Amino acid sequence: MTISPNDPVILSAVRTPFGKRKGALRDTRPDELLAGVLQQALARAAVPAARIGDVIAGCVSQAGEQGANIARQAVLLAGLPETIPGVSLNRMCGSSQYAVHAAAQAIAAGDLDFAIGCGVESMSRVPMFLDLTLGQRDFTGFDNLHPRILERFAIPHQVESAERIAEHWQLSRADCDAFAIESHRRAHAARQAGLHAEITPLPGVDKDGNAMQLDHDEGVRAVVDRERMSGMQPVFRSMEEGVVTAANASQMSDGASAVLLASRTAADAHGLKPRARFRARVVVGSDPVLQLTGVIPATHAALRQAGLSLADMDWIEVNEAFASVALAWAREFNADMDRLNPWGGAIAHGHPLGGTGAGLLAKMLSGLDHVDGRFGLQVMCIGHGMATATIIERLPD
Repeated sequence: MTISPNDPVILSAVRTPFGKRKGALRDTRPDELLAGVLQQALARAAVPAARIGDVIAGCVSQAGEQGANIARQAVLLAGLPETIPGVSLNRMCGSSQYAVHAAAQAIAAGDLDFAIGCGVESMSRVPMFLDLTLGQRDFTGFDNLHPRILERFAIPHQVESAERIAEHWQLSRADCDAFAIESHRRAHAARQAGLHAEITPLPGVDKDGNAMQLDHDEGVRAVVDRERMSGMQPVFRSMEEGVVTAANASQMSDGASAVLLASRTAADAHGLKPRARFRARVVVGSDPVLQLTGVIPATHAALRQAGLSLADMDWIEVNEAFASVALAWAREFNADMDRLNPWGGAIAHGHPLGGTGAGLLAKMLSGLDHVDGRFGLQVMCIGHGMATATIIERLPD
C-alpha cells in the first residue's frame, strides 16, 4: 500500500478508567476529564502542545457542563496554548471514533501536521440526551423527533431495536446473558493481569465520598451472580418475550479518551515514533428502525477499503451496546470469538457515550501491543441507524 507524506499516524492513545454512573467519578466535571486526557496524550508522545493544530471532541449530550463547545473548554482548562482551537461534534455513540477520523482526515488533506481526536461523557453529571429533553423529563425514547421523520421511520428506543435484532438472529436470553458473563470474565482477567496500558489513573471518591485513586474500569465484576442475572426483568418486554436486561446491555458511565495524531512527515521530522497507521475509516447509514445493525455494512466497507479480510484482524472491538448487537455481528461474520473483545467490552467496562470510541481505539492498540498483532478492527453501532468502523495497522517498534 502506497504511503503518502500526509499519511496520518497515531502517536499516543489514552483513556480514563470508565467510572460507573454516580460512582467514583461523580464529582469530576466532564471538562476536567477531557482536559486530563489531552494532557496525558501529549505527555505520552512527548509532543509540545503548541504543535497541535486542532482538538476535535466527540460528546453526545452537549448541554450543561458538556455544552459551550467542551473541546475548546478542555483546551483552556488543560493549560494548553490559547492558539489551539477546538470543536465538538455529535455522532452519538460513534462520536469520538469519528472525531479521530476527522482529525486524521484533516492531516491527510494537508491542513494540519498534528491534531487530537478525543471524546468525553459524564453520565453522572449530564443526564443522557439532556440536549433532547431540556431537563423536563427523563429520556425514554425519540418520540419528540419531527413527526414527519417518525411517519417515515417508526424509530423506537434502542432497547426495542436490540430486542428486534435478537429476534431476527434468533438469539435467546441465555445467549445474551452468557455473552455478558464472558465480557465481565475477560475484563476482570485483563485488569488482574495489568494489561490496560492505555488507562491513566485519576482521583475519584468512594461510595462514602472519601478520596481514592481510580485505576480500573469501575463496572467490571469479578464474580457475576448468574441466578440474579437470569431473574432480571427485561427492560421493555415480558419475561417470556424479552431478552434485553440491564445486565446484558452496556453500562452508563463517566469517562474520556484522546488519540494524538500526526502526519508521517511531521512525526519523522520531529523524531517521533508512530504506533499505528490507518487502513480504513468508515461511516455508514443503516436501517433507522433496527438502527444498530450498521456494524455489519460498516465492517464490510472497512475491509473493502483496507483490502483485507476479517481473518487478517488480530484484534476486533465491536462495541457492546447490547449483547444482541455483538452476537448478531459475530453470527453474520462467523467470527473467531477469541479475537472479539478479548478484554471484554462495554457490558463490563461501561459506555460513556462520547468518550467510548477513542477509548476503544486506545484499548485496541494496547491489545495489539500485548498480542504482537498487526491489524485491528473497531466498529460501533449508532442510534438512528449508523455505524463507524476503523481499521488500524500497528507499526513495528
